[in-house]
Amino acid sequence: MSHFALHDPIWLIALLALPLIAWLRGRRRVPVLLVPFAAAWHRPSLVAPSRWPVALAFAGLALLIGALARPQKVEDKREVRSEGYDIMLAIDLSTSMRAEDFEKDGERINRLQAIKPVIQAFIDRRPADRIGIVLFSGRAYTMAPLTFDHDWLARQLARVRIGMIEDGTAIGDGLGVSLTRLEQAKRDSGGRRMGAFVVLLTDGANNRGSLQPQQAAELAKSRGIPVYTIGAGKEGYVPIPVYDDNNRKMGYRRMLSDVDEPALRQIAETTGGKFFRVADTGTVESAFKAIDRAQKIEFQAKSYLITTELFWWLAAPALAALALAALFSRPLVWARVPAARPTTSNGAVLSAQPVKP
Repeated sequence: MSHFALHDPIWLIALLALPLIAWLRGRRRVPVLLVPFAAAWHRPSLVAPSRWPVALAFAGLALLIGALARPQKVEDKREVRSEGYDIMLAIDLSTSMRAEDFEKDGERINRLQAIKPVIQAFIDRRPADRIGIVLFSGRAYTMAPLTFDHDWLARQLARVRIGMIEDGTAIGDGLGVSLTRLEQAKRDSGGRRMGAFVVLLTDGANNRGSLQPQQAAELAKSRGIPVYTIGAGKEGYVPIPVYDDNNRKMGYRRMLSDVDEPALRQIAETTGGKFFRVADTGTVESAFKAIDRAQKIEFQAKSYLITTELFWWLAAPALAALALAALFSRPLVWARVPAARPTTSNGAVLSAQPVKP
């Protein structure tokens, strides 16, 4: 949204003086200055008297007054405050995430394939938030620190695959690394972290790592960071594909799903978050939409103005017009040299008129 405005419109009052100057100029009386032998100084003008210098001078003055009023192009920008939530997504990449107990368009897909597009949709719905990703299996690593660059984050998420990390389920370490990534001194208030939460997604029970899940939960509680836990996968025995050395699927083996639901519930309750159990793509989407609603800030839009100065568009032609007026008001003249007249030896001028006898 843009419009034009004058920064100093009071200068436009000076335009009223131009007609007055023109009227006074037309009524002025030319003073007579008697100069001896002035007629001998007269030289005929090369350019006939013209009104162009006067017209250019008045046009230049009018444009110059307009430039002094400082015309501007004003753009009204409105934006949403960029200080949203800081969110860490802790994603389990253990071998059990290969279990194909989800379906999409009638075809089996594994747990990671079912979750990745839902996570991407969650990221897309929160453009004002900084989001990071921690991956964990037998160990925990930061794949993406907190960032507003969600396009880059999407490219990193597309690279996530099972087998990137040694096998195991270090839930406590995954949560602990996520909390470390949320340490921001400027957003601390009384030792508590403001405007941050963690989404922890796993399909198993903690069996690796140096930090126990409940210890990590107590740390999150002391920092005031809610943790939303998501247990992925159906209960009971689930099919897990078996691959050969060339990564070709040979068949399936059955494995008992071991989601530690009590532990995940306890983490959520301790930190003030919520636990979700997802067994299909629909419940995965519902879980992330519920988190999105629960931790949503309705930002107030702020506006700011961007001004572009336009006075040079008037000042430049004004100066050009005044320069042309000055040039045309000083016409070129012919420098006529009087012809030599014959003289006598004593310097007397000889007359061409006949002498009467």
